[in-house]
Amino acid sequence: MSERPMNEDEVVALCLSLPGAREDYKWGGVRVFSVAGNKMFAVLDLAAAGLSFKVDSTLFLGYVDRPGVRPAPYLARAHWISVAPPYALGRAELEELLRRSHRLVVSRLPKRVQVGLLQ
Repeated sequence: MSERPMNEDEVVALCLSLPGAREDYKWGGVRVFSVAGNKMFAVLDLAAAGLSFKVDSTLFLGYVDRPGVRPAPYLARAHWISVAPPYALGRAELEELLRRSHRLVVSRLPKRVQVGLLQ
């Protein structure tokens, strides 16, 4: 039996559970999850247009070739992907990708800021 996809509340709970994560509302109804003030690692469109997050540059093309996954509008050049609900990624895979997005963003911060943000 396939696993149930994550829902919006579960995505929000996971994002906010990551070290140093905070949530803001921007751009007329978009939930933005960031770390270290303003470094975004996930974006959730309240109009149900999708969930976007950063992936490894080496994996970007492989993800956007998958059904239900596309380059994130305005952020694709930074290797962000977007998935519309119900999310085309399994629960475990989506959880890992959101955690990895957080780590990718934290790893680009100055070393002194990274302390306590890496898990």
